[in-house]
Amino acid sequence: MATDCEAWLNANFVAEVEDLSDSFLSGDEDNAGLVVNKNFKNEINGNLLSSSSNSMHEARLKAKAKRRLRKNSSRDSGRGDSLSDNGDVVSGTSVTPSSPKSKLLDRKSRLGKGRGLPKKGGAGGKGVWGRSGEVYELEEVDQKDPNYDEAQENCVYETVVPPLDERDFEKTVTPIVQEYFEHGDTNEVAELLAELNLGPMQSKVPSLAVSLALEAKASHRELTSRLLADLCGPVLSRSDMEKSFDKLLLELPDLVLDTPGAPQLVGQFIARAVSDQILSKSYIDGYKGRVDCPYTRVSLDRAAVLLKMSMGGLRIDNQWGTGGGQRPVIQLIKEMNLLLKEYILSGDTKEAEKCLKDLEVPHFHHEFVYEAIVMMLESKGEKTLKMVLQLLKSLSVSCVINIDQMRRGYERVYMDIAEINIDVPRAYFILEQCVDQSFSMGIIDVKLRDLCPCRGRKRFVSEGDGGVVKLES
Repeated sequence: MATDCEAWLNANFVAEVEDLSDSFLSGDEDNAGLVVNKNFKNEINGNLLSSSSNSMHEARLKAKAKRRLRKNSSRDSGRGDSLSDNGDVVSGTSVTPSSPKSKLLDRKSRLGKGRGLPKKGGAGGKGVWGRSGEVYELEEVDQKDPNYDEAQENCVYETVVPPLDERDFEKTVTPIVQEYFEHGDTNEVAELLAELNLGPMQSKVPSLAVSLALEAKASHRELTSRLLADLCGPVLSRSDMEKSFDKLLLELPDLVLDTPGAPQLVGQFIARAVSDQILSKSYIDGYKGRVDCPYTRVSLDRAAVLLKMSMGGLRIDNQWGTGGGQRPVIQLIKEMNLLLKEYILSGDTKEAEKCLKDLEVPHFHHEFVYEAIVMMLESKGEKTLKMVLQLLKSLSVSCVINIDQMRRGYERVYMDIAEINIDVPRAYFILEQCVDQSFSMGIIDVKLRDLCPCRGRKRFVSEGDGGVVKLES
């Protein structure tokens, strides 16, 4: 039994040693400088070894040396290690790295070419479209290409805008008209409408603009009339205008619910359109004898009356008036004076407040305060003083005239009181009364009251000298 086991061990160890020696000394690793002493000593520490034990120990030493060499070669591939004749590892000899792991971690070029420049001249890599400064030319069409189509060579591509439907029409055009009420530039509106594919909704643009203007101010109605006159021709035709006003006349029963004065206002729009030559003169005559709606009849009668008055000299092109910021200053001052005179005669504070709002000049209300105080100084009556202060109090409480405009109006009177006193000798005295009552009513504050100028009393006779006349110094 012992003999069989020894024979089996010797056979296995011999085969293993042969395999290790072959793999260790074969291929590129034969140049690793490993030298195995064939005449290995048969004793260790003075103990004699049998042949089987000797071969087993030799195999273990070789495997251990091989593992050490692989570990050192993967740690620093530039420095080679070798085995001495005794099986010891000797460093310092340049050895080519033979481990596959070392080849993967080696970042140096294996070809030994190149100067360290970027790959493909900088035209490669992720997110790169080419070299910097490179200009791409148009590619010539290859007629031999199987996908080549001769009909596509002369094609012209254009952007197609789909036509607007009724729902998108109001959402798109309404903001354009409302923005026009702010800037008043008809050319911008024409450009924006030209970019849209209105299609059959083109005739609804005037009716939408007029319906929005009915709920707006008089200045916005004037802007709407100008817009219709400027759009007729470049964007809209006369037939579109007639269809639009026909639609407005049919919708008057619904418009009256939101705007009670819609029939009269639509009649004024029709008269202005005829005057601007965007509607034919026979447009109103075409409705004679076939109108059943009372609102439509009122609108057409209003338009006919205005056109007849225009023949007598009335200017229809200015029936809405001009916006507050666009009016001349002299015209505004005249209208404010007329407003004050009507108020002194009627005493209707609400009507005066409404008329002042219709002027649409909140930045110019200081002129109204100035004119009111000057009228009060020139009247020299208690009634006018009380009425003017009552009006200023009402306008201040309702915030029609703000604090800043009120203060500026009083300060302007303070500055011009010297010139006013030339025409009105008691101007200083009346102004002091006005300022005191204004402060007591809460129209002005203490600071503005203290700024009121007062003319000092000039004494020609000294009061403490027994009536002796003072000599001029």
